[in-house]
Amino acid sequence: MIKLEQLGEHILIEYYDCDSEVLKSTTLIEKYMIEAAKVAQATIVESVFHTFSPWGVSGVIVIEESHLTIHTWPEYKYAAVDLFTCGNTIKPWAAVKFLEEKLKAERADLAEISRGIVGRILKDNKKHL
Repeated sequence: MIKLEQLGEHILIEYYDCDSEVLKSTTLIEKYMIEAAKVAQATIVESVFHTFSPWGVSGVIVIEESHLTIHTWPEYKYAAVDLFTCGNTIKPWAAVKFLEEKLKAERADLAEISRGIVGRILKDNKKHL
């Protein structure tokens, strides 16, 4: 199998059967997302979180290496998380596992997408020169 040279790794996670009380707490969600960024060895730039009425949380952690986002649906015990990281020093899979534990998810579905495949970028750039 050939390893693709890529600029980034994008992991989309669906966490199911989570603790709805955790998913309602903006304070906890922001804390866990910041900790997840640290577990991944990312460099945090800024965090922004919003609480919905009557419940639910959306948030983003901007990192120098890209971003981590979350949106929660406590009424469904569900959270959607997006980890987009660039560089080869980041450990996004450590953040995936950390969040699964903190959200108390019974199960998770994952999709991984290679972003910025260098061969494609170089090929496209040559067409425009």
